[in-house]
Amino acid sequence: MRIELADAVVRFGERKALDGVDCAVRAGAMVALVGPNGAGKTTLLRALADLQPLQAGEARYDGKRARELPRGELARRVAYLAQGGEAHWPLRVDHLVALGRLPHRRPFAGLSAADRAAVEAALAAADVAHLRARTLAELSGGERARVLLARALAVEAEILLADEPVAALDPAHQLAAMAVLRAAARQGAGVVVVLHDLTLAVRFCDRVIALAGGRAIADGPPAALTDAVIADAYGVEALRGEHRGEPFLVPWRAVGAGREAAGEGAGD
Repeated sequence: MRIELADAVVRFGERKALDGVDCAVRAGAMVALVGPNGAGKTTLLRALADLQPLQAGEARYDGKRARELPRGELARRVAYLAQGGEAHWPLRVDHLVALGRLPHRRPFAGLSAADRAAVEAALAAADVAHLRARTLAELSGGERARVLLARALAVEAEILLADEPVAALDPAHQLAAMAVLRAAARQGAGVVVVLHDLTLAVRFCDRVIALAGGRAIADGPPAALTDAVIADAYGVEALRGEHRGEPFLVPWRAVGAGREAAGEGAGD
């Protein structure tokens, strides 16, 4: 599947959350959405999922508008993982993950063999198989985040849209989750992930879209996240380098703070 947004505009009152954004995502690539708080990342992700109406521009799915697709097709082909998502029923973890199979099931039908296989694969990929008999109320915030990631993986969608899926995770599980998402892309899915960790963005993703003020200020391979783009988007300078052939990128200090910090250090 290919999703295209053309000149997308979303307004909340007088504020433009998206201001003429062009964006295309396709199966087989992993894309990071980065930018400061309020830049429009979640709004863009929801627009890609047909969950956020556009005031101008259009969204197309393999060249068609969402309303032109057969009922339920978009739910099978596009999975959306919300930021800080919750489940409001005391379901067991394995039953909650199985909800990801609903778009594939006939009404009132039980799980098929394919459904069960998808659920087991998702539980294992998100490292929550050992939690299967617990409810979400019994889990930590990081464990809940991994369970909800498993539910999104269980859809086996062509496009997976994930809003800050690693924000609540410890470092080991952040790396594991990013590896799982990258593997999904390598196996043919399209993955779009909102991130605040720039190292994860440049290390794991094929492409980075940087937003600021509702506009895309960079869109390209990880190298497109230049010092100038980072300064424009975040108002910071970055420390960058490479370890074992993989890049890292760490926000280091506010733009313009270098000379002052250097002067203070010299006098200590």
